[in-house]
Amino acid sequence: MRNKLFHISLCLISSIIFHGCKKNNQVTETPIVIPQALLNTSIQLNNLVVNSSANYDVNIATKIKLAFNNKVDKATVPQAVTISLNGVENVSINFSYENNDSCIVVVPSTPLKHLSKYLVSVSTSLTSTQKGKLNIPISISFITSIDSTNKFPVISDNALLDTIQKRTFKYFWDFAHPVSGLSRERNSSGEIVTIGGSGFGIMSLIVAVDRNFITRAQALDRLKLIVDFLKNKAQKFHGAFPHWIHGTTGEVIPFSSKDNGADLVETSYLIAGLLSARMYFNESTVSETTLRADINSIWDGVEWNWFRQNNQDVLYWHWSPNFQWEMNLKIQGWNECLITYILASSSNNNNIPASVYHNGFARSGAMVNNNSYYNIQLPLGPAFGGPLFYAQYSFLGIDPRGLSDQYTNYNNYVVNHTRINYEYCKANPKQFFGYSENAWGLTASDIPNGYAASSPTNDLGVITPTAALSSFPYTPKESMQALSFFYYKLGDKIWSDYGFVDAYKLQDLWFASSTLAIDQGPIIIMIENYRSGLIWSLLTSCPELKVGMKKLGFIAPYL
Repeated sequence: MRNKLFHISLCLISSIIFHGCKKNNQVTETPIVIPQALLNTSIQLNNLVVNSSANYDVNIATKIKLAFNNKVDKATVPQAVTISLNGVENVSINFSYENNDSCIVVVPSTPLKHLSKYLVSVSTSLTSTQKGKLNIPISISFITSIDSTNKFPVISDNALLDTIQKRTFKYFWDFAHPVSGLSRERNSSGEIVTIGGSGFGIMSLIVAVDRNFITRAQALDRLKLIVDFLKNKAQKFHGAFPHWIHGTTGEVIPFSSKDNGADLVETSYLIAGLLSARMYFNESTVSETTLRADINSIWDGVEWNWFRQNNQDVLYWHWSPNFQWEMNLKIQGWNECLITYILASSSNNNNIPASVYHNGFARSGAMVNNNSYYNIQLPLGPAFGGPLFYAQYSFLGIDPRGLSDQYTNYNNYVVNHTRINYEYCKANPKQFFGYSENAWGLTASDIPNGYAASSPTNDLGVITPTAALSSFPYTPKESMQALSFFYYKLGDKIWSDYGFVDAYKLQDLWFASSTLAIDQGPIIIMIENYRSGLIWSLLTSCPELKVGMKKLGFIAPYL
């Protein structure tokens, strides 16, 4: 104990003596350094500042700059900084440094893949030279640019149109239901066949014969199968067909809980196809004469006037044997249903009076718009025109050229509606990746995880090829630009055995695997109307339609 006290005293005395010898009584101490957190101050992709977690149209020869508030410890960089394809497959990268080692420059060892999603990650294991750790991990994603190379050899525009029509026709030829011959709703629908889509399919058969894709005899065999099934097996309600039926039994497949009966609009698309076939297959042979007679039997069987629901001045879309008129949906314009009123007015024995069209569909003129969008006047319909099928479905067979009534000039309508849709996509106010003067067209289609009617007022970032391609008669230059882009530039993503897939969304790198009858058919038909006017000339040459359209007040060179 004494020795311990002695040593303590000695140390204290030495300390006093030592400090007493220092000038000004100052003491020199080693400072304690507390590491400051490493902070990310900016991120650049190819010299553009990143302001969000997702970035688009990034060059595949990309350079990423990660700037910090202090020098980084280079030894910690390789483990902390990664680039991965879809967040899974790591990419080989090289590092260099700028701004006194406070900025990491990240460059992939080889160019990245086009139209692919990459994730840049920086973990908190990254430290500064002062041993301060990154305060918050970094995670940004980006999607690379479209591959501008051609995916297929360049051919003439006419040859390309032939290719599109022929390949798209395969949907209706190869994928038709084997028992009924009717068109499946989509390429994964099994027994579900679509009545409206089958009408489009019948028009497509006519085009295929005229283009020598199939023979006249082959088409007649298919049409006989279809017409026999429709006449003798398919369920009908007051002569009208359901939206969907079972391809083998002909029984209704409900479209929705109360939609398990007649669908007058889908029926009108079917009848338009059948009447076009009646006019095309006009030879005096037994097979063609029988076909025409059977088509007339189906056509005359539709009780159009009954769908006024107790003689109202409007047609109703649905009727169910279980729910009667509970769906209560009036067919009112402007939309895709002009053909329904034309056929209802043209019926031989169940026609409607003109007042049903004027008060019901035209809503006493309320369907008129006449506002301008992108300095283009829109004669009919909702703001910006709505989805493009409004300008297409009724006009697959009704020629809008020179057609007018008291409400509008219909050629002006279809052209201007389409131009507004085009200008909207080109302007791209929502800044969706992939919209341009070459990639445009908003209409109803599949979308990621669902189905929607896209339009300028319901823009979901989804481009649907049928929108632009079925507009060929209205915007031939813009539609050809779109066709060339879809085929040559995106062909590896959206070209299939049955033509173009239904839709795509580059923002999500989503490409539909589906093809739908109601979207494939208009492509074939409207390209043909652009090239030859074939289906227009057939349907509008029906004598009943000439009478019915004149009754409604239409004026056209063909009436």
